[in-house]
Amino acid sequence: MVRRKPAYTEPRSPMSTLPRLLSFASVLLLAGCASKPSGSVALNDDAACPLSLQSGQTLILSLPSNPATGYRWHLREVSSEQLKSLGPEVFSSAKNDLIGGDGISTWRFQAEQAGAGRLYLTYQRPWETEDEPAGLFDCRIEVQ
Repeated sequence: MVRRKPAYTEPRSPMSTLPRLLSFASVLLLAGCASKPSGSVALNDDAACPLSLQSGQTLILSLPSNPATGYRWHLREVSSEQLKSLGPEVFSSAKNDLIGGDGISTWRFQAEQAGAGRLYLTYQRPWETEDEPAGLFDCRIEVQ
């Protein structure tokens, strides 16, 4: 015997489905809060600072640079207990065939021990130590 649907069913009121939708939305919200933080955080200026990182996250810092002019970014302060360097500065240029052009200097750090620290860089020529730097990057870092 095959059961058939009645010819007419009473439509559900929006108020009867609202509690179901709210409970589903709250489960999704809680799942999002409990998820692991992103594996890496990218910065290209200090506008997002102070910055909070979880232990194990990678910080990728990319700043505009043109070493052909003599200007370089110099790491003046890095809280080594909170941030472990994952290698030297890497310079890359979008115009690979242009010698002396501008590009991006990139550093990678891994968040280590919990605590507060600082990442401070100056953009200047090494022989002009008495002059004001042409650029600064100053960021407070909190590792949790």
